[in-house]
Amino acid sequence: MGAEERRLIHLSIALRVRSCLRLSRPLFRSFGVRFVSLLSGLLLLLCAFAACKSSSGLEKSPPESTKASEKKSSKIDNPDASDSSAQPKIIARLEDASIDESSGLVASRRNPDIFWTHNDSGDGPLIFSFDRQGKRRGVWKVEGAKARDWEDIAIGPGPEKNLPYIYVGDIGDNKSARDEIVVYRFPEPQIEAGDKESGRKNPRRTETADIIRLKYPDGAHDAETLMVHPLSGDIYIVTKTILQSAVIYKLGSTLSLENVNTLARVGEIRVPSPLGSMITGGDISPDGRRAVLCDYLGAYELRLDADSAASFDAIWKQPAVTTHLGPRGQGEAVCYRLDGAAILATSEGRNAALIEVKLLSTERTSRKK
Repeated sequence: MGAEERRLIHLSIALRVRSCLRLSRPLFRSFGVRFVSLLSGLLLLLCAFAACKSSSGLEKSPPESTKASEKKSSKIDNPDASDSSAQPKIIARLEDASIDESSGLVASRRNPDIFWTHNDSGDGPLIFSFDRQGKRRGVWKVEGAKARDWEDIAIGPGPEKNLPYIYVGDIGDNKSARDEIVVYRFPEPQIEAGDKESGRKNPRRTETADIIRLKYPDGAHDAETLMVHPLSGDIYIVTKTILQSAVIYKLGSTLSLENVNTLARVGEIRVPSPLGSMITGGDISPDGRRAVLCDYLGAYELRLDADSAASFDAIWKQPAVTTHLGPRGQGEAVCYRLDGAAILATSEGRNAALIEVKLLSTERTSRKK
């Protein structure tokens, strides 16, 4: 089955689920919001499963004679899709068993070929480092921070010039009930050889983190994606939604550490996924011209034209190109490699795979009219 047929199946299933939800709203109200969220999630998971392995033939392996033509037709979904990325490759498995719910991922700026991650809710205020071989390189406790529902991690500029800062987003809100969310900011640690001996019980300690308190301009939202622009230092948060467009909120680099900062709504995005816009992670490329988002099924990259003079916020109006990450369980973390030439991803669970997808093209040129 070709890519276009698969896309139409995804769209059909999503539309049917949406219709069912709309027709059943009176029933949902009588049971409450939690029931709506649970049922919606179950329906969407069934939708994704059906789209990938349906009785209409998707579960069966296609004949060898059709595999080559199916690969050629992959560009139907997006004219640039066949030129955007190579096949996903597992380059390592994470050695540190303390990393059991990798919920965010970012490439280090101070330590070549090192990555930072953290666990999902339920863990302490800890960040973990590992290399491209998955070997542990140390654990740090974030001084002055609490871990209510950490969902993502990013790196960008901060108060001290030419020093990279780590940002950790305590932004999860499954019930959409938090009056405030929090982003912690602190200088990225310089890793030494002996730091690999640290662990959950004997972590190194970061400098005391700045506490950036945030609120949305239009009420509470659940979100799992935090990004920081590498040049401007602007903070971006992307909501996690079902059957609706995700909303992008922004806080400029001029922020307050004393008062609650109100985010600004700067755009919406809908990725080409049967899950709607259940965005679970994201990152901005080191050159500040691209952004990648992920959900449980794959990754989606947006690019500004190479010759565009538009501000970065124009990127949210660009088409999202699908990047396949392969099977990865409950995938919630994605980032760019330090050189911007590849996308990396992890998933929740111990000894999770570190997946790398090399980008065959890192520029998007304007189409001639």
